[in-house]
Amino acid sequence: MKIVHVNTYENFGGAGIAGQRLVHAINELELGTATILSASTTESGGNFFHRGRFPELLTKFSFAADTAWVSLNAEKPQYRFAFSPAVFGRDISTWKRIIEADIIHLHWINQGFISISNLRRLIALGKPIVWTLHDMWSFTGGCHYSGICDHFKGKCGNCFFLKNPHGEDLSHIGWLKKEHIYAEAKNIIFIACSNWLAGVARSSSLLKSARINAIPNPIDTALFCPLDKSELRKKWRISPDVKLILFGAANISEKRKGLVYLIAALQLLKDLNKNAAIEVAVFGKNKSFSLDSIPFPAHNLSVITSQKDMSEIYGMADVFVLPSLEDNLPNTVMESMACGTPAVAFNIGGLPDLIEHQKDGYLAEYSSSADLALGIEWIFSNPDLAINARQKVIEKFSNGVIARQYMNLYKSVLHDEG
Repeated sequence: MKIVHVNTYENFGGAGIAGQRLVHAINELELGTATILSASTTESGGNFFHRGRFPELLTKFSFAADTAWVSLNAEKPQYRFAFSPAVFGRDISTWKRIIEADIIHLHWINQGFISISNLRRLIALGKPIVWTLHDMWSFTGGCHYSGICDHFKGKCGNCFFLKNPHGEDLSHIGWLKKEHIYAEAKNIIFIACSNWLAGVARSSSLLKSARINAIPNPIDTALFCPLDKSELRKKWRISPDVKLILFGAANISEKRKGLVYLIAALQLLKDLNKNAAIEVAVFGKNKSFSLDSIPFPAHNLSVITSQKDMSEIYGMADVFVLPSLEDNLPNTVMESMACGTPAVAFNIGGLPDLIEHQKDGYLAEYSSSADLALGIEWIFSNPDLAINARQKVIEKFSNGVIARQYMNLYKSVLHDEG
């Protein structure tokens, strides 16, 4: 069985990393032949390739054009990455890897990679399509996370991401385009990474009649595993005597990652523990945030591209905090737990799929910095949670467990097609 996985980025962001892990697991366990088709790499053999004489130039043009289209219509500059109209993209329906595939597995396809028109051409091939939802885009008029808006339950429109929201705005146009292609598509199965997202998708007008399953992202528990904390602290120049709080994301300044709530929680923690030996480490892309706002000694680890380094960073921390206001099934929390470092997060989205409150981590009351601070203190006082956190990931999210779930799905899809 040949499965081609399609994702905008080969090894960046939650979807790119999750897709790559799934491909690796399928091939390593010899369950099938899986490859990745990505917009962000040049043709170089292996699992990643491009087709075309000037692939990088074409990709950059599509990305710039799609982003510019959003910028012209977005209410605020930061919304240009929160909304994807998918007007521009690449037609991959004639690419060799697509033609040869038994299953086309879509992941995150935005930012100028696959337009809605391109998606229609893929559907028209008649091949079974499995589409893993890493956010809400597939069933909205263009936003990746809708916040408090529930217009996706209707026909979208009056979108607060746009400058001039009205009943037939860009979001409504996007919704109509998707409605049209989904009406013709009988060969798509949607997979949500969390039970929360599966439920939201089923409540949407676009996917209410679609087949939707819930399968989490996988993780390599041999790579992300507990290591000698004292040795890690020595390597990364962290004192062995401090309590270390870790926070990070692909883009830590993204509003929905809740950095403002973390800062408030840390200030509360500082007020209650004036003489405590506590430090904070931060990783991820950061263009606007200053570590000076953190009330404890802070370490800027910047962008970490090595998964081995990430495993070490999780392993040297006492607690990982992710105060996301909206999230699906964040790899960061799963990775931290696999390394034996419990996590504190708000009780939202797919976080309850990962964290069982006060069993292997702490689920704080939504948007409550006070409860977030309480959760951090509680983790400090319960170091034995490390064992539970690691065991949860091994049993429910390890590569082999998830790869076999997907292979069973692929086989059922091909059987139905037959």
